Amino acid sequence: MALSESEIIELIQIRRHLHRRPELGFQEEATGRFIASYLRELGCEVQTGIGGTGVVGLLRGKHSERVVLLRADMDALPIQEAVPSDYQSERPGVMHACGHDGHMAMALMAAQRLNAEKSTLNGSVKFVFQPAEELLSGAQRMVDDGVLNDPAVQAAFGVHLWNNLDVGQVGVVAGPMMASVDRFELLITGRGGHGAMPHQTIDPIVVAGHVVTALQTIVSRSVNPLEPAVVTIGTIHAGTAFNVIADTALMSGTVRVFDRISYESVPHQLEQIVAGVCHAFGAEYELRYDRFCEPMVNDAAMAMLASQVASQIVGTGNVVGTNEARTTCGEDMSVFLKHVPGCYLFVGSRNRARQLDQPHHSARFDFDEAALPIGVEILEGLAKSYLAEAV
Repeated sequence: MALSESEIIELIQIRRHLHRRPELGFQEEATGRFIASYLRELGCEVQTGIGGTGVVGLLRGKHSERVVLLRADMDALPIQEAVPSDYQSERPGVMHACGHDGHMAMALMAAQRLNAEKSTLNGSVKFVFQPAEELLSGAQRMVDDGVLNDPAVQAAFGVHLWNNLDVGQVGVVAGPMMASVDRFELLITGRGGHGAMPHQTIDPIVVAGHVVTALQTIVSRSVNPLEPAVVTIGTIHAGTAFNVIADTALMSGTVRVFDRISYESVPHQLEQIVAGVCHAFGAEYELRYDRFCEPMVNDAAMAMLASQVASQIVGTGNVVGTNEARTTCGEDMSVFLKHVPGCYLFVGSRNRARQLDQPHHSARFDFDEAALPIGVEILEGLAKSYLAEAV
């Protein structure tokens, strides 16, 4: 059932309240208090401090052993908001630039609507408000604290507002939808000297240049060409003067893949290339390789259910798949979906006519609030449909 006018007004009020008061990952204290208070007023069983600053609300239906998890992320980004509005961030240098304020508002309104129908729910709904998604570490912290237990969760769903799709569109992908996120830092050590006498040196900048080029062969020659992959060098720092060959060059980058074979093989391939290039030039290296999250993989059956729910809300023609909705961005929703079957969806929030089409993580980011009721209906529909099918 569509949201009433009063529900839409409250939904937007919640979103704007949260937008004005953004907090960074693992600092979501006031955000958590607001969410916990709202859930308690609904009569949910509330736990706080899960995974650091996370909040969990349990809405018990008729059969508490059947449990579906609905997840929303809470953290903001260290960005100074650039577009004035009457709900602009009140905290200098911090803003909700990825839609998490909307995610929380949608989950809270879904909790309110499901609470009104709890006597008819064939199971329970666990509302999980996760900290530090932008740090890609909050989900694991919550799992470590037992968020999937007591009572045990059988399925997990979540939605993400997405400015790469128009309002009224919903993205559903069966299988890998979002990529893994790895970060590497590479220190190349050569031998510095005078810029006019390079033969007396081992130039780490030259070595770094060859490493940058050689690493692209991972994508072009090592990864299955039918499987997308990204190897990006984001930073290179070296040198102090125009006529000095530096001793060291420091670089960093990221690797993104979707498939398990590449996820396991690429780190080894990357170090092989680094070692080979450095050896060829007589340089030494130190490589640090960090893994933040695995590919986010939607369960096929849960994706089918999500597609059916979304189609009832926006129409079958407005539910898009892999070509439109798959992305090499990462998401630690992958942690939940590694443990239980589920599906993560994109809810279109772009409105070019209103210039609400700026990219995520931009200081000019905002979204069309007309997307919020759609997200609420999807979350509510997912919970009810899954619990009904679990009879």
